[in-house]
This record gives sequence, structure tokens and C-alpha cells, in this order.
Amino acid sequence: MQMLPRLIVPDPDRASAFYQETLGAKQTFRAPEGDDGRPSVVFHDLGEQSFRVSPAVSEWGWLSPDDIGGSAVLLEVVADDPDAVGKRMVDQGAEVVVPIENRPYGMRSGRIRDPFGHLWILTGDLR
Repeated sequence: MQMLPRLIVPDPDRASAFYQETLGAKQTFRAPEGDDGRPSVVFHDLGEQSFRVSPAVSEWGWLSPDDIGGSAVLLEVVADDPDAVGKRMVDQGAEVVVPIENRPYGMRSGRIRDPFGHLWILTGDLR
């Protein structure tokens, strides 16, 4: 069994470029464009994990965080350097929700909202 998260966004190509640039995700498949000019799905690998990006399509119930007033899911990435990942995300239009800092529970972590409304916990070892 495998679980493959699918992030719903207004612009899958823009989101794909963001995740490739900031997280180092590798695009492995892009469906042909539909009538609206957007692909129905873009596949990505991130280390040993995979995720997909698809456009918001309200009649299918595929709603982006902006459509529902915020992200209903937290995505956690464990990185060797969460500060560097966070900086790349912010440099590309994300916003810091909780600064990346050493936490009393023994991890370095913080939260970032990407330009598409998804919330990310960036975690790594203490500095």
C-alpha cells in the first residue's frame, strides 16, 4: 500500500516549479493540458516519497486552500538544513508562519505557508 498526497492549487505548473526550486522535488510526469490550459496532474518525487499537484476544480470537489479559507493539512518535511529550505521558500513567495528555531522537544522546526496556501512544517536536527 502507498499513500500519495495530492496538493490542490490554482496553477499546477507554477506550483510544480516552486516545489522543484525550493524543495528539490523532481517532476516525473505531467499530464497533457486540459481545456483550461492546465495539466490535470503533475507527479513529483521528493527523496523516497512522491506527491502530486493538481488544479482546483470545484465541480469535482477539488478545492485549494484559498477556496476553503486555509490549509486543512500540515505537510512535514525533514531536511538536513530546514533553514535553507525555508529561505528558498520565502525567497520564492512563501511566508513564515512560525520561525524555524530550536524547539524544547529536541528538533529545529518552523512553519511556512507556500504561495498556494499549503502549510509546511520544516524540521531538522538542532543547531
